[in-house]
Amino acid sequence: MAFKLSKFSLERIQENVAQRRGEALLSELSDLHPADIAEVIDQLELEEARYVYEMLEPELAAEVLVELPEDLRDSLLENYTGKEIAEELIEQLDSDDAADVIAELPEDLKEEVLANIEDAEHLSDITDLLTYDENTAGGIMAKELVKVNVGSMLLHCVRELRAHADDIEHIYVINVVDDHDKFVGTIPLKELVIRSLRTPVKDVYDPDAITVRADTDKEEVSRMMEKYNLTVLPVVDARGRLLGRITIDDVVDVIREEETEDVQRMAGMEALDYSYSNSSLWEMVKKRAGWLIVLFIGESFTATAMGFFEGQIEKAVVLALFIPLIISSGGNTGSQASTLIIRALALGDVAVSEWWRIFKRELSVGLMLGVALGIFGFLRVAVYSQFSTAYGPHWELIAFAVGFSLLGVVVWGNLMGSLFPLLLKRLGLDPAVSSAPFVATVVDVTGLLIYFTIASLLLVGVIL
Repeated sequence: MAFKLSKFSLERIQENVAQRRGEALLSELSDLHPADIAEVIDQLELEEARYVYEMLEPELAAEVLVELPEDLRDSLLENYTGKEIAEELIEQLDSDDAADVIAELPEDLKEEVLANIEDAEHLSDITDLLTYDENTAGGIMAKELVKVNVGSMLLHCVRELRAHADDIEHIYVINVVDDHDKFVGTIPLKELVIRSLRTPVKDVYDPDAITVRADTDKEEVSRMMEKYNLTVLPVVDARGRLLGRITIDDVVDVIREEETEDVQRMAGMEALDYSYSNSSLWEMVKKRAGWLIVLFIGESFTATAMGFFEGQIEKAVVLALFIPLIISSGGNTGSQASTLIIRALALGDVAVSEWWRIFKRELSVGLMLGVALGIFGFLRVAVYSQFSTAYGPHWELIAFAVGFSLLGVVVWGNLMGSLFPLLLKRLGLDPAVSSAPFVATVVDVTGLLIYFTIASLLLVGVIL
């Protein structure tokens, strides 16, 4: 039975590692899940991590390997030959995990590993998986599964289960194929318990079972499994032949990776290749600097926009006091809208084809938010003017300029934030790159144009 890693057991393990107490260390590790052992190794210095990893039995070491961050995994495998990787690790893994590990190896080492896999069927499965794009259903599926012919009986299902019990970790359904290996349906395991084993498979299987093509994007796979509450999803080729299966644990990893990438891109940076803790300083700078420079250049146009209204600002310096208020309100509104739409697109809640409905909805939302903020802006100037002469004798006009500008900027920011992700999606780009900082930068520049245009129209002949 595996126990959850605790703070105290982690401290004991780290002490045993530091003192090189091998027997005590193995005793501590034997009670842990492979994922917890991977967590322990990830928190150690590289030499200590190697010491712990090399003490593990091959089967456990293989399970721990797939749980490790990619960069640490590569570092630990540096001391292994291709033959050792093949015999001690790859032979212990399911085809999908084995393919993931091999795909990350240097090309020469990859060839050496493949050449030393003795199990011909395992080698064939891995080689087949390596041909698929890693971002598709084929790239995350496993070849190991249980299948029976539609013309057989349930007794044959039991025999197949027993035959593959040691090869497949989790079995959720029996896959049913025809004489040409085309997928026709699935049989839930409970049917083997409640029905006679002499029952024909054709009388039991579910012909409406959902499948996915091998070239389907893995994000779409995760949405399908979430939508239909699936624990396993059969993968077929263009002709409907059964290729493999995707299980829920694989999809959880996909969801986590995709959400992490989207959040990082929405923050105005490139997605990290590794986790935060395992990314180097240079990697962090490289991934963040590019977008910061782009945003800096974008914000520089704010100064350019203000230059067009230099005359108005000289005549009415009071207008400059409200610039931060105006542009931040538009930027914040745009950031909110872009975040909502990007997430809705990721969940499949909205589609690009619904742009007109989204436009009308966000126009209404923007108007209501703009009116609310416009009223607050007007009252801010009006109330303050009762106790100060900072806004001069024409404070009413300034208050209206601020109020109407807030209305215009908020509506514009809301429309920009909601429609720009749709445009990127339509162009085949990732909507997440229309991050909150990017939208805010665009709205900042245009917000100034809206503000000074409205102020010019209201104050012409009075202050300006």
